[in-house]
Amino acid sequence: MTQYSFQQHFDDKIDSDNTIEAKDWMPDDYRKTLIRQISQHAHSEIVGMLPEGNWISRAPTLRRKAVLMAKVQDEAGHGLYLYSAAETLGISRDEMYNQLHTGKAKYSSIFNYPTLTWADMGAVGWLVDGAAIMNQVPLCRTSYGPYARAMVRVCKEESFHQRQGFEIMLTLAKGTDIQRKMAQDAFNRWWWPSLMMFGPPDAESPNTANSVRWRIKRLTNDELRQKFVDVTVEQAKVLGLDMPDKDLKWNEERGHYDFGAINWPEFYNVVKGNGPCNKQRLEARRSAWEKGQWVRDAATAYAGKRAARKAAAVETKAA
Repeated sequence: MTQYSFQQHFDDKIDSDNTIEAKDWMPDDYRKTLIRQISQHAHSEIVGMLPEGNWISRAPTLRRKAVLMAKVQDEAGHGLYLYSAAETLGISRDEMYNQLHTGKAKYSSIFNYPTLTWADMGAVGWLVDGAAIMNQVPLCRTSYGPYARAMVRVCKEESFHQRQGFEIMLTLAKGTDIQRKMAQDAFNRWWWPSLMMFGPPDAESPNTANSVRWRIKRLTNDELRQKFVDVTVEQAKVLGLDMPDKDLKWNEERGHYDFGAINWPEFYNVVKGNGPCNKQRLEARRSAWEKGQWVRDAATAYAGKRAARKAAAVETKAA
């Protein structure tokens, strides 16, 4: 097959909504886009453990502690699924870790904000995981097979995370005046960063057009953001909390909520590494990597010994 016919075969598979598998020919830009998106997704799952892990020892009840521990463990698993999916594209896990630790690779800007109170655990679960689900459910039908299959389990578990967060917010909203104020404060602080999670406006996004064309993404940043607003406003009514947006109003003609202007300079500032917790998050990941070196060395040595014993057994049997 010629270069043209490889490209034509790829285009035909995309147009017919068939999945691209790891051994299939794919354009370099498609591969690079996937590596960027999947590794960033994996990094976000791993870094996302940090603000929640910070509250495990301070959870108000044993039940809350157990549930939060399970959630953090889920996030670790999601990261591993996604690193494995990215590896099928020819990048090593060590290379991805190095890109994260050196700041070359990005992760979701939302995790560079601090979790100040227990209500933040509710807001993170309700809003951040809710936004993640909105973004990730369409990825179960993404054009790259290994990524799509990994997302099926991730989305099932994320749905429980969102319910856990909503249940925390509901308990606080129905509690004492202090608890209700705590829930409202967390909502106020996490609302706008949650809208930023979907990425820059379509007109300013350098990756959206190709990602949609290749069916890596099924919906654009702005479409996903609008869906999230429409759903979350109704959930806030159930909680009895006030929306942190004075410009929010229903647009009968569009059939959607209009919402206020997002502070995009803040978003880009955080992405560039200048958020409240950027340095803290990266330092925590670098420290964990360095302190875990002995574990990796031990595992490598053990694997080497097992391989040697197996080879020796085969030689003995052959003799």
